[in-house]
Amino acid sequence: MKLKIRRYRWSDLDTILALHRVCLAEVGLVPGDGVYYDDDFPRIQEIYLACGGDFLVGEVDGRVVAMGGLRPIDAGAAEMCRLRVHPDYQRRGFGRTMVKTLEARAVELGFHSVRGDTTLNQQAALKLYLGLGWREVARREVGALTVVYIEKRLTRAAVTGC
Repeated sequence: MKLKIRRYRWSDLDTILALHRVCLAEVGLVPGDGVYYDDDFPRIQEIYLACGGDFLVGEVDGRVVAMGGLRPIDAGAAEMCRLRVHPDYQRRGFGRTMVKTLEARAVELGFHSVRGDTTLNQQAALKLYLGLGWREVARREVGALTVVYIEKRLTRAAVTGC
């Protein structure tokens, strides 16, 4: 089973919104919990693509099963967000592939670092990021959730594994 990664298309909107909600529900989270929201999905073109970022989806046999975005923070840094892999397709390396592809894309776009966040509820995501060289920079309590802020300095060698 191979993951094919491509750029987001407007026709993906309903599919990725459903993917977002399924993945959050899998770890007991919901949009509107103070951390997670979904109002950026209808504005992907504006928020991610038109301002120098990107939004990618991963397909298996024509079905969108993964996604992730890059949203510019400033000239040198981007936020990696919306990293999701459908629960039925987890534990196959697709999350790792998406992160590595987004990191490489960030370098192509001229970013020197990426930042992101996850919650302690999402232990698999936290383990994935830390295993790929990201480092924790802060934690904050938001309602009943602990949000973990992470970042990674990007170099071409670190992204390609050279």
